[in-house]
Amino acid sequence: MEVLTERSSRVVSFAKLHRASARRDQGQFLVEGPNAVEAALDAGQAQVVLVGEDDVDRHRDVLAVAADRGVGVLEVTARAVAKLADATTPPGIFAVCGLLDVALDEVLTSAPQLLAVAVEPREPGNLGTIIRCADAMGADGVVVLGDAVDPHNGKCVRASAGSVFHLPIVRERSVDEGLAALRSAGLTILATTADGETPLITAGEILARPTAWLFGNEAHGLTDDLAAAADHRVSIPIKGRAESLNLATAAAICLYESARAQG
Repeated sequence: MEVLTERSSRVVSFAKLHRASARRDQGQFLVEGPNAVEAALDAGQAQVVLVGEDDVDRHRDVLAVAADRGVGVLEVTARAVAKLADATTPPGIFAVCGLLDVALDEVLTSAPQLLAVAVEPREPGNLGTIIRCADAMGADGVVVLGDAVDPHNGKCVRASAGSVFHLPIVRERSVDEGLAALRSAGLTILATTADGETPLITAGEILARPTAWLFGNEAHGLTDDLAAAADHRVSIPIKGRAESLNLATAAAICLYESARAQG
């Protein structure tokens, strides 16, 4: 088998997928690590797998899955691995996948019961964690509104631990149009705010309804206008001395309570 170097046209092209503009132009993104690659293979999203020539033995199980799925495997040199890697410690295995964007209308026509809606998230690790939490709680999708980090960003994909392949992910540039569509679909829109009039622990009846949870970005949370536009503003009671919860933690708590209420 030919071993591709860092100068190979294919390696150069795939390495460009670390940039959002290249992902848009090529309609592809790159995932790395055995768990993410196997998730991509299981979801039928992997177009080709790349593995370091020195890493073949430790990834034989994943390569066997690729063979079973009929997905081609390319061996690359250690320098090519370094060029392709986004993680601090390169895992030595990658998959090139088609973009995962799903239209909001497509998700809403399936009568979702629970959606996580990230409003203008800027930190890819937090968005990836929200996607992972939404997957774990059985949500029907994640909607990313406004000027936001790309869900195909390498750090986001790694933080999701493969969950980007398990549920629909929607990107909608217009916050107003996105909220209007959610409301038209009959979803109850909940906003997480520190001073919300509805404590989460007493919101069981509300949470049992088809719900879209709004989560603001890490720095500023939700704007006053967005919070006011929600059907209910929900607060998470804090018993200790912590000033607040970070975005991903708050999202995990809210989605868990919704999943519990919806049974």
